[in-house]
Amino acid sequence: MSQVDPVPEVTARPYRTRVPLRWSDMDAYGHVNNVQYLRLLEDARVIGFREWFGTDRSLLDSGVIVSRHEIEYVAPLTYRPEPIEVDMWVTGVHGAGFNLGYAVRDPESLGKTVYAVAETGLVLYDFAASRPRRLTPQDREILAQHAGDSVAFRWSRR
Repeated sequence: MSQVDPVPEVTARPYRTRVPLRWSDMDAYGHVNNVQYLRLLEDARVIGFREWFGTDRSLLDSGVIVSRHEIEYVAPLTYRPEPIEVDMWVTGVHGAGFNLGYAVRDPESLGKTVYAVAETGLVLYDFAASRPRRLTPQDREILAQHAGDSVAFRWSRR
């Protein structure tokens, strides 16, 4: 399937990480099930946040929750032993959170197929106080280093 590259122009190359597929990701139709894409995106976030924010000051440790997901499936992905790659970038920042854009794709060594594009809303959260917490200036600075345009969804009005 031919597709215009959904990865936007960003201030720097989008963060890219490899995420392995699991045999159990497949459904009865022989392709990676749609709900497994959420796990692939989560795995990419966990890996990326360690690199972006460091292991001693992780957003994951201080509290972050998912507020929304939007996924557009572009091509079927079947299980294979080679991992997929996930491009990830920041599409927006607000007082207590931010949005991440993604492209789930083949590694360059395997081709140029994009399987899905997605966006996740994340909110920093203080679990002890049971309320959102504001981004720090340091968080904003790190997120700005990975800023890019909105995800190029084909089927929405954006």
